[in-house]
Amino acid sequence: MKKIIQSCLIILFFVQMSYAQSVQFGIKAGANYANVTGSKINTNAIVNYHAGIVAKIGLTKGLSFQPELLYTTQGASYETALADYKNELGYIVIPAMLQIHLSKSITLDMGPQVGFLLNEKNNFDVQKSNTFDASANAGLGLKITNSIFAQARYCVGLTKLQPNSDIKNNVVQLSLGILF
Repeated sequence: MKKIIQSCLIILFFVQMSYAQSVQFGIKAGANYANVTGSKINTNAIVNYHAGIVAKIGLTKGLSFQPELLYTTQGASYETALADYKNELGYIVIPAMLQIHLSKSITLDMGPQVGFLLNEKNNFDVQKSNTFDASANAGLGLKITNSIFAQARYCVGLTKLQPNSDIKNNVVQLSLGILF
């Protein structure tokens, strides 16, 4: 994990050095509509949040790179005849989004994301979740002003949540952010 973070920071440093005029930093936060797929029981989505820091690095006139460092909560709820259960997973995630500028204010965003489990509130399943999560992300961005933006993103889980199951995270994210 240390080597991945160090490699990302080194790459960001060199990209920033070569495009110093077109680098902006900011913050973003928003809502998650999270659920899981591959479960043998019916699950319901939960609404939670995400928040963190972003960088926007201009690559060419119609292309930019947006790495992020976010705290995000994901999971699902389960209904049984006896009670309702909720499984909340708190991750530090690192999305690496390539942004294709469709117009002056709209971007198509896509890229991978890795996540590291920090905490788990699981009152349903006794099996602990894996500490690593990977997903593929796609969405749209809207530039509201020169510094304020909105994003909608879908994150498709690629890794199993637990060693002996086929359950994967799936999340719809709506965000607002500001660049400085």
